[in-house]
Amino acid sequence: MPALLLRVTGVTPSALPGLLVFGTAVVASSFVLAWAAEGAQVDVSGGLAIAALAVVVVLPEYAVDFYFAYAAGGKPEFVAYAAANMTGSNRLLLGLGWPAVLVAAAVLARRRTRRDGRPGARRGAAVVLEPARRVDLGFLLFASGVALLIVLTGEISVPVGLVLAALFGWYLWKVSRGGVEEPELTGTAAHLGSLPRRRRRAAVTGLFLFAASVVAASADPFAQALLGTGERWGIDRFLLVQWLAPLASEAPEFIIAILFALRGRSSAAMGTLISSKVTQWTLLVGSLPLAYLVGGGGFALRLDPRQLEELLLTAAQTALGVGTLLTCAFRARAAALVLVLLAVQFVVPGQRARLVLCGVYGISALVAFVAGRRRVLPTLAAPFRKDASADAR
Repeated sequence: MPALLLRVTGVTPSALPGLLVFGTAVVASSFVLAWAAEGAQVDVSGGLAIAALAVVVVLPEYAVDFYFAYAAGGKPEFVAYAAANMTGSNRLLLGLGWPAVLVAAAVLARRRTRRDGRPGARRGAAVVLEPARRVDLGFLLFASGVALLIVLTGEISVPVGLVLAALFGWYLWKVSRGGVEEPELTGTAAHLGSLPRRRRRAAVTGLFLFAASVVAASADPFAQALLGTGERWGIDRFLLVQWLAPLASEAPEFIIAILFALRGRSSAAMGTLISSKVTQWTLLVGSLPLAYLVGGGGFALRLDPRQLEELLLTAAQTALGVGTLLTCAFRARAAALVLVLLAVQFVVPGQRARLVLCGVYGISALVAFVAGRRRVLPTLAAPFRKDASADAR
């Protein structure tokens, strides 16, 4: 409400207060979107519900990145911010979000052990995924291939964007073919889900529209306040856009995934984050050249060497993430590896560090793929199969 009040009255706060007010609005809107998306699971298929939840909760992230890409049409320096926001959000989602789910699942296991003697967290514990999640991994591999093409050409063109958007549409069609399942809802989402059909759909639609309107109204001033804060306090604006903005817009997504895991639904928690990764790696990246074109730019966003390095680093991290999930289990050792490699990026910045990290990610991914070589072809074939669960046999 404070953000809407400022927008309606036309008052422009200084950088830091603006960052706090509009950043809080983005975070709060993310929670509203997530509640509405969870409540909508009553009416849609299980796989599509997870994918829809993944899309909805990252809408604030999309709004901020779209703004940078759109503004880059008239201000070429904003291309760097669009690339920074996109790569940062992707790497945080995998490097921080996936390990957080495993930690939450381990905490739940320990609680059960203390409470009633159930088997607790053991060394080598893992989050086990449903075999159908192999479909998501297959799409991630295809999207990573397109990302490598972007690195080789040095640009994200409109045709490439359309290919990625089509890949996302294919993904939605694929996951929508499951049946409707009774979701396990709690809190606000449970209240929404318990409403009569007409009231539930009206409430969910109203929440979607309201939260989306707040996000749209806050994206521009939030981005401007972010850049202004960096300039005023002498902080690298590229790093602020790359890490702080995605952390703010994706915090509710992390919290929702952790709550899922703490409720004993670690597979659904991990599935939500993996679906979010698919949507970011396809729809988000694919939409950037379209936003750039609408903003007055050309038919392709030209990326400079640093942006290409960031994109290559993100693709390498994605390959490692897929490699660790070939067995449909995310283990403690893999979680520690991706978390440590993410932390190193903050401690040792710079071009040489990025290139070395690309090599480390690449070698680690190669080792993971060799170890799970029997599952590589089934994973690549999963998006084309009628029954993805057959890949697990």
